[in-house]
Amino acid sequence: MRILLIGYGKMGQTIERLALAKGHEIVGALTIHDADQLSGYTADQVDVAIEFTSPNAAVGNILTCFEKKIPVVVGTTGWLEHLPRVKEKCQELNGSLFYASNFSVGVNLFFHFNEYVAQKMQQYPGYEVQVKEIHHVHKLDKPSGTALSIADGILQHFPQKKGWVNDVSAKPDQLSVVSEREGEVVGTHIVQYTSENDTFELHHIAHSREGFAAGALLAAEWLPGRAGIYGMPHLLQL
Repeated sequence: MRILLIGYGKMGQTIERLALAKGHEIVGALTIHDADQLSGYTADQVDVAIEFTSPNAAVGNILTCFEKKIPVVVGTTGWLEHLPRVKEKCQELNGSLFYASNFSVGVNLFFHFNEYVAQKMQQYPGYEVQVKEIHHVHKLDKPSGTALSIADGILQHFPQKKGWVNDVSAKPDQLSVVSEREGEVVGTHIVQYTSENDTFELHHIAHSREGFAAGALLAAEWLPGRAGIYGMPHLLQL
């Protein structure tokens, strides 16, 4: 498979290493300095693109891939306020997009179990729920895309919660999402339920970027030939 890497930071380099080990070809690796070269690629040269850049670059890269008929796997977070526009263009241009806030198989199982627990816990008003995420100091967006996916999963089942705030909140209708940036932490996410009597947590700790990169590569192998917008629940059949 011919892969174009859009973004060549630590994640792009890890994906490249895993892709080459599986016998795939890397036809290009674009950095911030040569991002304008994306428009020069076509579907005749590229089977799938994998995009890990920055929130302010992601949407433009996605739309260019749609125009060039290149399926694109996106791991950049922090751009979802533009999702309605992306969906419209995807349909208009018969594009192919796979987006995930986190490509780790373990994290996506975490999402699944998070919703199941939220369904149960909203029946017991004695418990207060909070989300916490910890990442390395280089991460640009806050909260993390993974934390927002977790928060959305909770809010779907907690009618008493009207939204989230990126802080500790004492308001019963707000879900607290606490963000911390420490050293080179790959990614830790915690959902905590606390009552007067006890506390229990759902806890996921990423040990390396390998899991994210491997999941993105799986998505890239799965996406070609499919039109529309997809995510990890489709890939993992959750």
